[in-house]
Amino acid sequence: MSKKPLIIDVHGHYTTAPAALGAWRDLQIAALKDPSQQPDPKSLKISDDELRESIETNQLKLMKERGSDLTVFSPRASFMAHHIGDFETSSTWAAICNELCYRVSELFPDNFIGAAMLPQSPGVDPKSCIAELERCVKDYGFVGLNLNPDPSGGHWTSPPLTDRHWYPIYEKMVEYDLPAMIHVSTSCNSCFHTTGAHYLNADTTAFMQCLQGDLFKDFPTLKFLIPHGGGAVPYHWGRFRGLAQEMKKPLLQDHLLNNIFFDTCVYHQPGIDLLTKVIPVDNILFASEMIGAVRGIDPETGHYYDDTKRYVAATPNLSEEQRYKVFEGNARRVFPRMDAALKQKGL
Repeated sequence: MSKKPLIIDVHGHYTTAPAALGAWRDLQIAALKDPSQQPDPKSLKISDDELRESIETNQLKLMKERGSDLTVFSPRASFMAHHIGDFETSSTWAAICNELCYRVSELFPDNFIGAAMLPQSPGVDPKSCIAELERCVKDYGFVGLNLNPDPSGGHWTSPPLTDRHWYPIYEKMVEYDLPAMIHVSTSCNSCFHTTGAHYLNADTTAFMQCLQGDLFKDFPTLKFLIPHGGGAVPYHWGRFRGLAQEMKKPLLQDHLLNNIFFDTCVYHQPGIDLLTKVIPVDNILFASEMIGAVRGIDPETGHYYDDTKRYVAATPNLSEEQRYKVFEGNARRVFPRMDAALKQKGL
């Protein structure tokens, strides 16, 4: 095709927020033991200039260098830390983090569009998250959300994603046509390194939970984006096909692939080659999670590990038309509210 695709990165986190944010969070956590230290949200002062500097010297700089146009931007995943405190702790923290992402999207409207962090807390009804989600959609124009399947931080005390426990969130997702990235946060279980084990475990677990259940019979338009290339799923696609067969489930393309999608946060060429060979192209969305879990330069290539656009561009498994789908077309389809916002701008 002749039209150059818009490069849409569907997985970005505000990992470079000004230090004042982390300092405020430290006070909030300290106040759990000493309430006299409880900080007022209004005491957090971060100027627009500070936000600009944090973005222009980091994410935006790399986006321009790598040729990425638009990033779906949400609060830092490891900072969500839903296991800390109670619902009020998470509610206050989520509101602060979401507002900062909104301000970034207002300062750089051509480059960033928001996705919501939910104020989840272990053992608390997910209905409690709806007010913040609606605020993010109605007031901030956010186009997606991050849903943590394990608010306990590595102890997995919540029901599986197919359980009715989660239905209040799904009902709102369907109402507002929002996809959810299934993304855990910091592990407080010493057995699971946060980004090397817990994240990838959760990606794989989320897929398997959906395979075991029949969630999408109840919510045929629900959309889940499983990050980090789907964890172990593409590499073990034959195992999952076989398990589905033994469980008398439909073929995976009918059972799950109308509703589940995978991103390209896979940090080497062979990994992207496998992903694009195994998973149907209509289910793959470009993403990098830049300045995230793996920030260094690969000594074998001389390029940053998280420069995933290079891998997608180089894989022999995609035609030009298929690359367009990965870079732009699929993101527009999975994020309808983002597509509408782009069309409003004539894009």
